[in-house]
Amino acid sequence: MGDDVENAVPGSTSRVTPEEDMMNKQVNRPSVDAVRTATGREWDEWNAELDAWDATGRSHKEIVAWLMGERGVGSWWAQSITVAYEQARGLRAPGSGRDGLFTISASKTVDVPVDELYKAFMDTAGEELRVRTSQPGRSARFDWQDGRTRVNVGFTAKGPNKSVVALAHERLESPEEAERMKAMWRNRLTSLVSGYAG
Repeated sequence: MGDDVENAVPGSTSRVTPEEDMMNKQVNRPSVDAVRTATGREWDEWNAELDAWDATGRSHKEIVAWLMGERGVGSWWAQSITVAYEQARGLRAPGSGRDGLFTISASKTVDVPVDELYKAFMDTAGEELRVRTSQPGRSARFDWQDGRTRVNVGFTAKGPNKSVVALAHERLESPEEAERMKAMWRNRLTSLVSGYAG
């Protein structure tokens, strides 16, 4: 067991193989100990149970509903088990939806009122973002310049002089495009808020 990796659950003494550790990191899923503690089963046991139920022929929503209704699994764990199952069975690439498309997200917290942050974002949106709908100080939805992807932006007040901008860029076609857009949005949000740095 010299090559085993400590499991990430605090206080845990169990160990996982390097292959299990790599799988947990690759699909960004909780550890075997965490799923066992929360649900009473390990990942492989959930996969076998879902296979027996013929989950590969069912939608994501149906699987989640079955886990919650028939197995008493909480909402968050039902989503996590379903995504991990879909990835393990090749129905979903890590980071993608069942449709094979990817969504990335980015966010920044800024020491300014939410209305000011909303205005700054909208003023710097540029030609690549075409407004679909907006609610000043709350949200904006855009078509991206490529005509096939969308950007949804939310603004949240965290106090009178502190707010968060969080966005999701949806319908990206590959992991490479998703990484490229994630880096671009991180840089763009950093530039947006740099004017507010003390």
